Order: sequence, then structure tokens, then C-alpha cells
Amino acid sequence: MLKDIDDREMPLLDHLIELRNRLMYSAAAILLGFVVSYFFADEIYRFLTKPLADICLANSGPDQRPLCTRMIYTGLTEAFFTYLKVAFFAGAFVTFPFVATQLWLFIAPGLYRHEKEALLPFLVATPVLFFIGGAVVYYFIFPLAWRFFLSFQTPGVEGSLPIQLEARVGEYLDLVMKLIFAFGISFQLPVALTLLGRVGLVSSEGLARNRKYAIVAVFGVAAVLTPPDIISQVGLALPIILLYEVSIIMVRMAEKRRREREAAEEAE
Repeated sequence: MLKDIDDREMPLLDHLIELRNRLMYSAAAILLGFVVSYFFADEIYRFLTKPLADICLANSGPDQRPLCTRMIYTGLTEAFFTYLKVAFFAGAFVTFPFVATQLWLFIAPGLYRHEKEALLPFLVATPVLFFIGGAVVYYFIFPLAWRFFLSFQTPGVEGSLPIQLEARVGEYLDLVMKLIFAFGISFQLPVALTLLGRVGLVSSEGLARNRKYAIVAVFGVAAVLTPPDIISQVGLALPIILLYEVSIIMVRMAEKRRREREAAEEAE
């Protein structure tokens, strides 16, 4: 089996130097992404606010006015720091595949050839699933959730004051970025469980047997990560439950391949 190792053994100091280099490359990529994204902060801002703007401008209240017409900031530095956070968010989101590649390059020398071949598809799947998670929340969850929140606006009548949305730009973008990252990370569930299954830490039978507990845990996590509305919570929980079922199938396939490989090794 030793001949299957591609790279020579490295002492601890070399491993630490390699880890430092990979972290520096990742930090430099995120910093570069942040700087580039800052020059496009206006376009990124418009992209992130488009779901809310479309709903506000396409619908009107009883007085035929748009449901909302602007965003505000209440601190002198709020808008500036919001643009910085938007640029950092965009830079981290775009450079995520590069950071994942650096992680792979750090752990790859310590793997056998068949382990590298087994893990390479997961390296590809990780950024793809992350972007799919972000797209799901942007194109499907945001429109439903924003309509729900805007439904609480009421016109003023005699003896009462109207309830109208005056969204703070910082609060809105914090919520949007939090949800995009929450969905992106949650969509890594099949990758995480399949890798755990490959090393024998979880089994397909155990995952299937504990399905009901997993569903309760998923809804609990969704309640923490999403706003306090049923649409966002269900919108996050249902895809995760579906991905959990996919994970059971993938772990079962990984177990089958592991048994076949062990049987072939024993035959030799």
C-alpha cells in the first residue's frame, strides 16, 4: 500500500509551512475578491435588493402607492460599512472554489491514490452545491418571504397611524447575506455525510434509522438561521431533508464500494 502514496512523507514543520502557505493564498484571494468587488458594490447592491424592489414596485397598497420606495440608513457610517460588508461577502462568495481548492491541495499529499480519486468529485460538488443553495434562496425563498413581510403594512385610517416599511439598508443586506451563506453551507450536507460514511463514522442504516430525529433537528436549525416566518423556515428545511435522503443513498453506495475494495484487497 505504501507504493500508492504519491508524495513523500513530510515532517511536521513542513506541514505547518504548507498550511501557512495555503491559508495565505486563500486570504490573498479573498482580499483580492474584496477589492475587486468593492468597485462593483453598486451593482452588487442592486442585485441583492432586486427581489425586494421587484415586489415593492410591482405591487401597490390601497392608496395605489408602491409598497416601499426606498431604503434608509440611520447612522453616518452605516452605508459605508454596509458597502464594505457587501464587497467582502461578494469576494468570499466568488473565491469560495479557490479556497476549497487550497484545502484540497493541503490534504491531497497525505492521501492514497484511490482516496484522491474518491474525494475529487466532492471537491467539484462542494462549490456547485454552495452556489445552488444561494440560487435557491435568492430566486425562490426571497420573493415568498418578502411578500409575507410586506403583507403587514396597513394604511392609516381615522384615529390610527399607517404601518409602512422603511427598510434599513444595513439590516436588509445583513439578512440577505446571512441567508445566502446559510443555504449555501446547508447544501453541503450530502458531501459531509458521504465523507463521514466513507471513513465509517456514519452508516446508511444509522442515518435511515435516525431520520425522524434528523427532521426535528433540521427544523430547529432552520428556525435559528432564518427569520421568524414559516416560509423561510420551511424553504430551508425541505431542501435539507431532501438532501438528507440523497445522503443516505450516497452513503449506501460508498459503503458498497468500500466493501468491494476490501474484498479485492483480501483476495490479493
